[in-house]
Amino acid sequence: MNSSEKQEVGPASCKRTKFLSLVLEPVQWLQMLSSQLHSSFIFGIVLVYGLCQGFSGSFFKVVTDYYWKDVQKVQPSTVQIYIGLYYLPWVMKPIWGIFTDAFPIKGYHRRPYFVIAGVLGLVSALIVALLGKLPIALALTCLIGITGGMAIADVVIDACIARNSIETRALAPDMQSLCAFCSGAGSLIGYSSSGFFVHHLGHQAIESVIFTMKGMCKSIKLPQVWKPSLYMFLSFAVSISTHEGQFYWATDPKAGPAFSQEFVGVIYALGAVASIIGVLIYHKTLKDYPYRNLLFFAQLLYGISGMLDLIFILRWNLALGIPDSFFVITEQCVSHIVSRLRWIPMIVLSTRLCPRGIEGTFFALLMCIDILGSLISKWGGGIVLHLLHVTRTDYRNLWLVILIRNVLRFATLGLIFLVPKGNHSNELIPMDLLRKNSDTITDDEGMRLLSINETNED
Repeated sequence: MNSSEKQEVGPASCKRTKFLSLVLEPVQWLQMLSSQLHSSFIFGIVLVYGLCQGFSGSFFKVVTDYYWKDVQKVQPSTVQIYIGLYYLPWVMKPIWGIFTDAFPIKGYHRRPYFVIAGVLGLVSALIVALLGKLPIALALTCLIGITGGMAIADVVIDACIARNSIETRALAPDMQSLCAFCSGAGSLIGYSSSGFFVHHLGHQAIESVIFTMKGMCKSIKLPQVWKPSLYMFLSFAVSISTHEGQFYWATDPKAGPAFSQEFVGVIYALGAVASIIGVLIYHKTLKDYPYRNLLFFAQLLYGISGMLDLIFILRWNLALGIPDSFFVITEQCVSHIVSRLRWIPMIVLSTRLCPRGIEGTFFALLMCIDILGSLISKWGGGIVLHLLHVTRTDYRNLWLVILIRNVLRFATLGLIFLVPKGNHSNELIPMDLLRKNSDTITDDEGMRLLSINETNED
């Protein structure tokens, strides 16, 4: 009797132990990061990637889709062009990077720009929310203002991430995993933003700007820098975006499945959960793989997952007996997981391409290249939708647009030779370039968001 009880208790105890380890492991991971990185840095990641990009970013995406469709009643091809304009503040990230690196405000490189970003996004959002239907030019300006706030905040935190990735390269994948995890988790929570405006530029450090620009030009000319940068740009630009055409079709009561607003929100929420799963998959099993192998298979899966959209548009899922709701949720989850597995290695690779001393500007430049590729993707998708006459009421050629997009995704695999074979532990840029830059910059802002004055006193 006692032996049988022990046999029953043993497996149950083992299951409880495994469950507790799964619960405690993320906590221990955060404690490890906090012990090796400053707590204000961890808080900055949670604030920008969790609240700003994840939280308000997902809210912004859903609201603006319905705003253009139901309030402004704009054609999907036109909306695609408008959404491309949202990326303009992101394309200007090198400018924001120069400000944060070369123009401290009252001795601070980072904190005041957090405040500026919060005020810009909050004011722009309030104008649209309180006034409703605005002239299209004004509405577009306000929506670009919201993305501008996100872009400036992103530059600030990315500068700190790049510095920490240079100084503690072993933690580079962990930092990017934390960023992606906060972004996915933030998409499941509500909207919140606050801040106050401080706009007093200190003395313009001309020499710092000249040094930054020269260092940026010198670095981007290196083959081991411009080749992967070119790949990342083309991987985004070539894969045209068809989101607005699909959204209009999916919510159309006559041509499509006529998904409700509530169900669309559920789809995006489940997509956010899938993004977190993608982060965990990368962090647990893939972070030590070489960049080239990882990005090759991620791009291959990206093209394969795009075929699910084609099956859905052609309604083959119904022929197979799969309901629309189940199929679109499955497609969204697969798409978000694959997108994370494709995106995170690119970010980790970008941090390894940054010279120390101008990491804020250079990382912003690399992100600008990626965002420029996304802008071309949006506009390219809008042009194709227009040329194939996909409108608010005519979706006959939507399947052809998606097929073209998928073919372009597979075509990107031919450019994988531009990506280096190493992983995050390998040196990708010359050490003398890093050492030369680090000798010029004396403030240490990778671990803390400190004042220049405070740093000098130390």
